[in-house]
Amino acid sequence: MTLSADDDRRTAPGPGDAEEGDAAWRDPSLPASERVEYLLRRMTLEEKVAQLYGVWVGAEESGEGVAPHQHDMAEEPPDFDALIADGLGQLTRPFGTVPVDPALGVRSLARSQERIAAAGRFGIPALAHEECLSGFTAWTATIHPTPLAWGASFDPGLVEEMAAAIGASMRAVGVHQGLAPVLDVTRDPRWGRTEETIGEDPYLVGTLGTAYVRGLQSAGVIATLKHFVGYSASRAGRNLAPVSVGPRELADVLLPPFEMALRLGGARSVMQAYNDNDGVPVAADPSLLTELLREEWGFEGTVVADYFGVAFLQTLHRVAGSPAQAAGLALAAGVDVELPTVRCFGEPLIEAVRAGEVPEALVDRAARRVLVQKCELGLLDPDWSPMPAALAGGAPDADARQVRGSVVLDPPEHRDLARRLAEESVVLLANDAGALPLEPQQNLAVVGPRADDPMAMLGCYSFPSHVGPQYPGVPIGVQVPTLLEALRMELPSKRIEHQVGCGVDDPDTSRIAAAAAAARSADVCVAVLGDRAGLFGRGTSGEGCDAEDLALPGVQEQLLEALIETGTPVVLVLLTGRPYALGAVADRLAAAVQAFFPGEEGGPAIAGVLSGRVGPSGRLPVGVPARPGGQPSTYLAPPLGLRSEVSSVDPTPLYPFGHGLSYTRFAWEEPRLNGVPQAEVDAAAVGTDGAVTVGCAVRNAGDTAGTEVVQLYLSDPVAQVTRPVRRLVGYARVHLEPGAARRVEFTVPADLAAYTGRDGRRIVEPGDIELCLAASSADVRHRVRIRLEGEVRAVDHTRRLVSEVSAD
Repeated sequence: MTLSADDDRRTAPGPGDAEEGDAAWRDPSLPASERVEYLLRRMTLEEKVAQLYGVWVGAEESGEGVAPHQHDMAEEPPDFDALIADGLGQLTRPFGTVPVDPALGVRSLARSQERIAAAGRFGIPALAHEECLSGFTAWTATIHPTPLAWGASFDPGLVEEMAAAIGASMRAVGVHQGLAPVLDVTRDPRWGRTEETIGEDPYLVGTLGTAYVRGLQSAGVIATLKHFVGYSASRAGRNLAPVSVGPRELADVLLPPFEMALRLGGARSVMQAYNDNDGVPVAADPSLLTELLREEWGFEGTVVADYFGVAFLQTLHRVAGSPAQAAGLALAAGVDVELPTVRCFGEPLIEAVRAGEVPEALVDRAARRVLVQKCELGLLDPDWSPMPAALAGGAPDADARQVRGSVVLDPPEHRDLARRLAEESVVLLANDAGALPLEPQQNLAVVGPRADDPMAMLGCYSFPSHVGPQYPGVPIGVQVPTLLEALRMELPSKRIEHQVGCGVDDPDTSRIAAAAAAARSADVCVAVLGDRAGLFGRGTSGEGCDAEDLALPGVQEQLLEALIETGTPVVLVLLTGRPYALGAVADRLAAAVQAFFPGEEGGPAIAGVLSGRVGPSGRLPVGVPARPGGQPSTYLAPPLGLRSEVSSVDPTPLYPFGHGLSYTRFAWEEPRLNGVPQAEVDAAAVGTDGAVTVGCAVRNAGDTAGTEVVQLYLSDPVAQVTRPVRRLVGYARVHLEPGAARRVEFTVPADLAAYTGRDGRRIVEPGDIELCLAASSADVRHRVRIRLEGEVRAVDHTRRLVSEVSAD
């Protein structure tokens, strides 16, 4: 890693001895910031700019199957050796672009890193990033449930475990950064990327997203918060459509999950969102990326562009007239790294700096952030090796057989995590007829387009859904039992007849009659309906797969009607990436189960719930609508946003946020306020800077074990501005054996009553509020009144963001 003698390419070394500086930036004992300053003073403009972009090796120039507009990125890219002559910031998806044997991938990545380090004067390798939303998006890696399923679990501890396992797999093969979690709050479930969100409540999204960040970064992989900010609030739920939210919705609904993940999770990277907010694209918005994110919140990590997001300032948003102008806008706003490949931050940026159109100080600012992060990852250390530490016994040019045995991306312990999270995420929506669990003697008809397709379990950002369609001859890479297969294993003594009935979204109805005949001859019909995840219109859910309404795709509802008409009890199982309207059939179903793309172990998890081996404990992270229209609508609305006599449209959900049933009964007893039985105290007074403790005992009053999810909601009946009737401020999963009881207590800081007032400040104001212990946003079990006393208090991002929970 010695410097070349090509002194005319260097900037002035600055004060101090050159040899001392050369040694200092390699010295691991010095602070990263100090090492980077020594290095920056020795780098040319070209070398600094080279740290500000990635290269997507192996991506199709046509963009087919990967991303629309990729073909618009124009000129033939230079060859790899020419591109890395001055160094390279990032390598884009070395494992997630094509199906690659993990052992071969490790060797290939190590070779690339060796070439990159050898090409530049300073021997600095690239930072490698990958997608990791539903697990490491690589061939043969464990496919975990989608984020909407994380939301259904209400289990941050298990999400953190999952993320740590994902991070361990990534780090073991030489990946440094993961592009997850998605912290967009669901605003309109017609949006195709709803499956990537955690839910419609910012507290749920923030707490589970923070858990994911902690887990991933505990493995040494940088978490990247997506998509900052406003993306999910696009008009009509259309991908990349304009966003028209007001500053209050931005501050109180869309930004809090990012605040949590940065403050409580320590996230080290943020991805800029594609959208514009009120006409200003995020990639060109310094008020968000610099003033808020860095100057107010104190974020010190890197801001990376969503793929082609910098170029889109010219090609889609049209706020720049050239790649150079796009680069200048993005860099000034606070974007540090152009991904996935170089278009604007390369030669166009260099020329703009040389011409005096872009200050070189902006390049220095971004390069400093990138290099500090590389330094913290050990990439500037003298003992850095291109081969991951776990595989350090094999050289980059070693035979693949020497490392293959060490690269297992779907080990049993990771499948076990996937199974546990899948089981916890299955939501029992309805069971009024007591059809579940299934009786041992019953014969089943298993019908529907999702019953016997492993892809029914997988979301858009799983490798088979995201990349697999481009390689139709390549197997999925991991074992994904279908629900039909899982039911036959779960219930080996039952007679099970299967009929497809119809496709996911095609109009063919010719197979419905055979499906109805199978249902008619069975004791129970299990109808397995839902989505097909895909990209940009090739699925019914996923990125670019937006919906006009929330009716089931294709003729699936017609199939369901035909099955119900047979008179055989119908158990509906939905495998989807968004909620669908069920009001037309709900009261005629024997039972209904919702699973949100539950991953490779989803089939056994759902089969376990249907058989009774697994007690259902999932809760809805998004409400299920009664009707397919009338969107967007979430439970986070003021009174006039809910059912009202002044409108003929009733947006009341069929099943509300937080809803979910069990196979046992729970009694909520002995509510207390600050340790005193509620019967003995009418209300409690607390300062606007104080806290209050509320709770109750939960008892399993049934004859089978089960898990209750205790939810805490806050209501503010009188405020300066309209407020949601009810919003989540705490939750706890409580597992109980029959007859057992546990007391659940929430210590709620007054800061959680804060909102953005008329003058734009976030405030906690004196007055009455109500805390509700509830089984869902619409099923309140106990209410306690609190009076906040004192002065109106302004708070900022340093406010207390979560309730403390204890369950004894």
